[in-house]
Amino acid sequence: MSDPTLALVMLGLFIFLILLGFPIAFTLMGMGVAFGYYAYYQPGTEFFDNRVFYLLTQNTWSIMSNDVLVAVPLFLFMGYVIERSNILDRLFYSLQVALRHIPGSMAVATLLTCAMFATATGIVGAVVTLMGLLALPAMLKAGYDQRLSCGVICAGGTLGILIPPSIMLIVYSAAASVSVVRLYAAAMIPGFLLAGLYIIYVITRVSLNPKLAPKLPQEESNIPWGKASLLLLEAFVPLAVLILSVLGSILFGLATPTEAAAIGALGSLILAAAYRALTWQRLREAVYLTARTSAMVCFLFVGSWLFSSVFSYLGGEGVIKAFVLGLDLNPVMFLILSQFIIFLLGWPLEWTEIIIIFVPIFLPLLPHFGVDPIFFGILVALNLQTSFLTPPMAMSAYYLKGVAPAFVELWTIFKGCFPFLGLVIVTMVLVYVFPQLIFWLPEVVYGH
Repeated sequence: MSDPTLALVMLGLFIFLILLGFPIAFTLMGMGVAFGYYAYYQPGTEFFDNRVFYLLTQNTWSIMSNDVLVAVPLFLFMGYVIERSNILDRLFYSLQVALRHIPGSMAVATLLTCAMFATATGIVGAVVTLMGLLALPAMLKAGYDQRLSCGVICAGGTLGILIPPSIMLIVYSAAASVSVVRLYAAAMIPGFLLAGLYIIYVITRVSLNPKLAPKLPQEESNIPWGKASLLLLEAFVPLAVLILSVLGSILFGLATPTEAAAIGALGSLILAAAYRALTWQRLREAVYLTARTSAMVCFLFVGSWLFSSVFSYLGGEGVIKAFVLGLDLNPVMFLILSQFIIFLLGWPLEWTEIIIIFVPIFLPLLPHFGVDPIFFGILVALNLQTSFLTPPMAMSAYYLKGVAPAFVELWTIFKGCFPFLGLVIVTMVLVYVFPQLIFWLPEVVYGH
């Protein structure tokens, strides 16, 4: 068996093992060491003199000393502190009161809350679960359509993958060796465009069919302007200031992403203390969850870089590149093919595995097709929204089903996701057709 064929066997075996449920990071490392030992084997050497062990330790050191990845645990800590500080219920109620005269006010408030909270945490499962516990019962009690209510929560909860400060974009920047700052700037317009399309869709649909979202009773909507303003000032403004200060310091070059993440982590502690929600138990949980998730990301990087190094050394990368180039695709066809593959991978895999393991397979092909890696990264971030919303493996739907009332069926949640899935595809098409939606802000702020 030739080395390139062995590389393809290595890739196929890895996909088979992860579909069986083996831990992905350690499967990558185990297979990398096993196949790498064969690839680097030299007769007459001692067992531990094989270069694959040097490659493993060197990759581990490179990951742990990567300045960009230091931002990951800091942003995660910021998100987990906010998540556990009961800020979400204050935010949702204040927005609901402020938007009470808009059609579908509770659904719009849910989308805005999801967008802000997803931006602050970047943790899809946490946002969908918390909003499922808080907003879904309130909307159903108010007589909102089940499908609309479920779709709003599932779609809004995934926005944190795209809207900065997105942890996914930090991980992609490390994998693709591109600027995090430019990625953040590039993601701003597509992210808020998608969120805006969600809100426009809800308001338009409810205006055409008011039965989907009945107006609030008079006693609930008749709230003085002063009280509504005070609620917004207490709940919405502090979190918005924290997020904008973090993003602003990054986008305007006042701080690196790591420094801004440190500011955000400190700000989340101050915010939690101001709301009298900072307890030892919550702080300990936030630290534990941050350490666990950060370790997972780091182990994935170590395993992925070892696996991809061995895969490339055996000639697998060259086989895939020759195969794709042999298809004689134009740039648009290549983008559609690559995004379709990533879409399919989004069913069985989390975004971390897709970004760290499979996206690097496409990165060497980008120069041949003239595709900017930042443009490709934003398309991937948009594409991953569809993975969370598309049956049968729509993870957002399963997160919501886990906390929804028993009478809300899984298929009802799926049907609620379909319109928002269509809006994601519309946004991807707009970005394809008008690439300046991605490039305009980075060029204005940082130049060419």
